[in-house]
Amino acid sequence: MANSEKRAASPSKAAKALTPLTDKARIARILAGLQTQYGGMSTALHYGNPFELLIAVMLSAQTTDVYVNKVTPRLFERFPTPEAMALATVEAIEGLIAGVSFFHTKAKHLILTSQILIREHGGIVPGDWHALVAMPGVGRKTANVVVATAFGQPAIAVDTHVFRVSNRLGLAAAKTPEEVEKQLQKAIPQELWAESHHWLIWHGRKICKAPTPRCETCFLTADCRYFQTTKPVPAPRRRTKAKPSLPEA
Repeated sequence: MANSEKRAASPSKAAKALTPLTDKARIARILAGLQTQYGGMSTALHYGNPFELLIAVMLSAQTTDVYVNKVTPRLFERFPTPEAMALATVEAIEGLIAGVSFFHTKAKHLILTSQILIREHGGIVPGDWHALVAMPGVGRKTANVVVATAFGQPAIAVDTHVFRVSNRLGLAAAKTPEEVEKQLQKAIPQELWAESHHWLIWHGRKICKAPTPRCETCFLTADCRYFQTTKPVPAPRRRTKAKPSLPEA
């Protein structure tokens, strides 16, 4: 097929692509429902200060919060501060976080990040997003979680749950976490960014699961794009012939 023919086919595909919801009333109902159900809920990671939160979120990449919470107590008991972790050996860290995804690489990142905290930030986790993403092993999601959770700044962290739930509800319609983040920032009032990130995570864990969401128990079906477009249509009931009544004796 010629290149011009390929280019000509793309607009029709783009026209069929989904776009984020623009109905403000519908978006408001979704957010209100999430807030009613999950308001006040925060991260499931256990931490006592910004340093512990940063380390825990770094470990949580492609690892469940439940498992991270199993390894961080012994990790922080041995290396409770950036100063202590900066002097650790890779082998010592690996022995404490074994079982975490990519624990070899993460062990190196924890040490390097701790060294940067000491060298450039006085041993204190900065509340500056750009300073955080400059550290080894710290991406957009991790930085957003830290600035939102530890410092109360408006930020939306897009993990696998937020990505899935946002696309299903229609709050976003994107193929990458960064695109979802930008679309959520447009759809959600800034003062709700940090909180709504947690609402979407908990909804993904409890109801909007992968690969099969529990739509039958969901309180958002009236406004959910996924449910409205994929819900099964009940099969028509078959008519049964009435049985002839027996003659009276």
